[in-house]
Amino acid sequence: MNYNYNRTIRACYIGYITQAIIVNFAPLLFLTFRRDPYNIPLEQVTLLVTVNFAVQLLVDFIAAKFADAIGYKPLAVAAHILAAAGLAGLAVFPAVFPSPFSGIMTSVVIYAVGGGLLEVLVSPIVEACPTDPSKKSSHMSLLHSFYCWGLVFVILASTLFFTVFGLENWPVLSCIWALIPLFNAFYFSRAPIAVLTERGEGMSMKQLASTKLFWLLLLLMVCSGASEQAMIQWASVFAEAGLGVSKSVGDLAGPCLFAVLMGISRVFYSKFSEKINLRKFMAGSSILCVASYLLASLSPNPALSLAGCALCGLSVGIMWPGTFSVAAETCPKGGMALFALLALGGDLGCSAGPTVVGFVSGAVENGIKTGVLTGIIFPALMIAGLVFLAKRNLWEKSDDA
Repeated sequence: MNYNYNRTIRACYIGYITQAIIVNFAPLLFLTFRRDPYNIPLEQVTLLVTVNFAVQLLVDFIAAKFADAIGYKPLAVAAHILAAAGLAGLAVFPAVFPSPFSGIMTSVVIYAVGGGLLEVLVSPIVEACPTDPSKKSSHMSLLHSFYCWGLVFVILASTLFFTVFGLENWPVLSCIWALIPLFNAFYFSRAPIAVLTERGEGMSMKQLASTKLFWLLLLLMVCSGASEQAMIQWASVFAEAGLGVSKSVGDLAGPCLFAVLMGISRVFYSKFSEKINLRKFMAGSSILCVASYLLASLSPNPALSLAGCALCGLSVGIMWPGTFSVAAETCPKGGMALFALLALGGDLGCSAGPTVVGFVSGAVENGIKTGVLTGIIFPALMIAGLVFLAKRNLWEKSDDA
């Protein structure tokens, strides 16, 4: 039977827009959470990011074992329902729970479960679609660009809403954002789904863990997530508190421009993937990422610091989808377990990056710039991992996997 998989791919695009909302809406409110009436300390605000990605990490691990048995479609639908429930809860729970922080944290946990499932499912669903094998990496990069466009949409629409209706009405906007995953739950339920490997044919977690290539790819995923989120999660706060600009300017010139350049990087690779050496492109991007962290944290000029934040978006664009593409090509029997474990590594990095920046910032007086500077360790490790792959000649080899 022939199926039209365009609906499937569109649903996956919206899935990554949902993921962008889950990851990036709450950070726009970090300073709001610290003020009246919530008065949540910076350390607890940091914990929201940590728990978000920690829950996603746990879901990644569980999904690696059970996703094939349960089925991609029911999990994808459930992921969107949980995302919608968590976003709606963010507006309601702070007022009905014993403390505002416990209500916000509960909401974060709910939508983080949905986000974890999306992270595991969306990429392999697109990878499994019957498209031209020579353009798989192009499709993967384009798919991940929708996370960027979703992030831009979240920031622009949120900034416009706050300007028109006031920051105090953010709970209304949270409910509006919940409508997107609610719609996509229905849309996904009507989409045809292919699988990467038939049940029982994919590699087990134990088999994957026994291959050198897998561990190197996992390191790259950790560094990819950390390099991206260490900057983007704190870009708005960095701009407001560290550089002294307004919230609107901070959101637009920090995370918004970051996301635009990250999306441009992914669309660029998608369009010209057949002419680009992926390894060299990833290595060059990692070097640029190191430079962007140095510029953002060490420049005495606020404009140059914001330019460093934005430039970081351009540099990290290829890291995550590029690692997924290499994994799919070099380990074709990895199946859902491979994608789930790599997503776990990525979410581990997404948790570690902003957490390191947050705790360093909180430990040092006026230390937001020092906190951002510590994020440089992640692209530096990315470079080391890519060099190791090249020197050990593992990049082109698939016999280990």
